[in-house]
Amino acid sequence: MYAMKLIAPCKDYIWGGTRLRDEYGKKSDADKVAESWELSCHKDGKSVIENGEYAGRTLDEYIEKEGKKVLGKNCERFEYFPILIKLIDAKDNLSVQVHPDNEYALRVEGEYGKTEMWYIVDCEEGAELLYGFKHEISREEFADRIKNNTLLEVTNNVPVHKGDVFFIESGTLHAIGKGILIAEIQQNSNTTYRIYDYGRVGNDGKPRELHIAKACEVTKLVPPTRPAKPQGEKLDKGGYSETLLASSEYFNVNKLDVQSAAQLEATDASFNSILVLSGSFKLGDLILGKGDSCFIPAGSGKYTLEGSGEAILTDIV
Repeated sequence: MYAMKLIAPCKDYIWGGTRLRDEYGKKSDADKVAESWELSCHKDGKSVIENGEYAGRTLDEYIEKEGKKVLGKNCERFEYFPILIKLIDAKDNLSVQVHPDNEYALRVEGEYGKTEMWYIVDCEEGAELLYGFKHEISREEFADRIKNNTLLEVTNNVPVHKGDVFFIESGTLHAIGKGILIAEIQQNSNTTYRIYDYGRVGNDGKPRELHIAKACEVTKLVPPTRPAKPQGEKLDKGGYSETLLASSEYFNVNKLDVQSAAQLEATDASFNSILVLSGSFKLGDLILGKGDSCFIPAGSGKYTLEGSGEAILTDIV
């Protein structure tokens, strides 16, 4: 077993910018790099291992070869790889959208639903996002407002700041606003129901598809219940500090602020995922810089992240 540095597939959605290529080292021939999929076994974009015995192979090929033990005991309850981690650069507004829960998504789409969390890595002054509703509305009002183009009058628009955390439970209406760069940890799903898209056309020159009927079936028509802040307090660990950003049945996410070294461990309970947000680190033979991502198999034991900077640590509990 060894720590695997990953190469991220990139997406050129129309709302994307260039920061992921210019600042985070992502490689893409497209004009825009809207998303980089930093940890992915999804059919729509798979992480490729950069180093070691499995260099050039996809992460899911490695898991298939070595067996699900490399994911850890806590992943045994999942039928397939549980999460997808992204960096998202919103140069423009994303569509107003919603994701279904597991029951609906498995029945209708054949894949998991999508609960996710956002960590605001950076944002322009005055940036905001859409997060649920100002107050509870009826399904009839929801449908009428979509039809009459007045939905945004009752949505909850939230100013964002670097370090904010948003937990987006499946069924929550949401939209990332322009000028925001996000680390997103989510269930392993690519199912999105668009409700409003500002009349934009896609790369094919046609209006982007809306999914209003499905959205009406799955959207929770209430205000959000969780505040836009980390779930836990910042804890001094000696050489680094650790803050619990969000924990759920699907993922457990901590922010690491490293001054000199972080002593970490990948037990047989779960793999570890490291996503570097700033600074530079050494992990064994690996050098990790801003935007780099690596996968540490379950059961790898204790390891040290040496250097200084910020990183996101994700596992399954």
